[in-house]
Amino acid sequence: MLRAGIVGLPNVGKSTLFNAVVANAKAQAANFPFCTIEPNVGIVAVPDARLRVLADISSSVETVPARVEFVDIAGLVQGASQGEGLGNQFLANIREVDAIVHVVRCFEDDDIIHVSGSVDPVRDIEVINLELALSDLAQLERRVDRVRKLARADKEAQAELAILEKILPVLNEGKAARQVEFDAEAEAIIKPLGLLTRKPVIYATNVSEEDLASGNAWVEQVRAVAAAENAQVVVISAQVESELVDLNDEERKDFLEALGVEEGGLKTLIRATYELLGLRTYFTTGPKETRAWTIKAGMVAPQAAGVIHTDFERGFIRAETVAYNDLVAAGSMATAKDKGQVRSEGKEYVVQEGDVMLFRFNV
Repeated sequence: MLRAGIVGLPNVGKSTLFNAVVANAKAQAANFPFCTIEPNVGIVAVPDARLRVLADISSSVETVPARVEFVDIAGLVQGASQGEGLGNQFLANIREVDAIVHVVRCFEDDDIIHVSGSVDPVRDIEVINLELALSDLAQLERRVDRVRKLARADKEAQAELAILEKILPVLNEGKAARQVEFDAEAEAIIKPLGLLTRKPVIYATNVSEEDLASGNAWVEQVRAVAAAENAQVVVISAQVESELVDLNDEERKDFLEALGVEEGGLKTLIRATYELLGLRTYFTTGPKETRAWTIKAGMVAPQAAGVIHTDFERGFIRAETVAYNDLVAAGSMATAKDKGQVRSEGKEYVVQEGDVMLFRFNV
């Protein structure tokens, strides 16, 4: 399951956002730093209208959406990498996630105290990024000391040392390790380190209700920072999200239309996270259930089967596959088969977005 960690300075709207988008969230949203001492975890369904359509075609008893786990990590402050404000504990929590959602305050509100006394998203981003880089730097320096001793007589250690020494000067400048490009082999070597600044980032610009549709000057500043880092930006309003929670579907639609937007922040955030991590969705469907499965782009059919169960991958024979649009147009799996739209795909088939699949395998 995809895990995304929500980070940022205190009082930027992290916990308000978390409470709003995660139905079972227990985080406290309060106007003081460190109200969220332990990381709060919530699992949300990935919104996907295709599930209901497939379930109707198959007369499924149950629909099971793909899921994303959001982790609300307490507000970091300057000096976190040296343990300020329980910083080391919070930084360790970030190492365990797949992607970072960095919430940046882009709204003015005299009733909500900013820890630095004013709204300045670029400064706030620099504070957080510097702390992440310093934490990585300390970790990398310790690793280099160990590897350098081994490298005198070990070729694998020599290869790792060469990789680490490419990252060190970047971190020394306070920049992110993800700015250094490596091939797949080198990536596999450094992955176990769990470098914070190697993780993909989405900047969630938290704006007022009035700025949700068009953004504001602060949002544009964040876009400039993100462009330089190859990061993504989503515009979101934690306050709007908190108001949407109590509305039914029709009221929610009317409210969003009145604000000039088509969807709530949860959909926007999940879509951006999927895109950032190169994720795809395929489906299985039948009378018992219709289910969405999340895979990495480029996965072949046996790997996709392995997401369901490792036995499926080991014993893979073939995958009966039909494109979602073809199945919907046909109206039933039987009609799709009659039209020759259901294909028998083998081990080399690269699964496509929206594929509907039935796996054949040996136990």
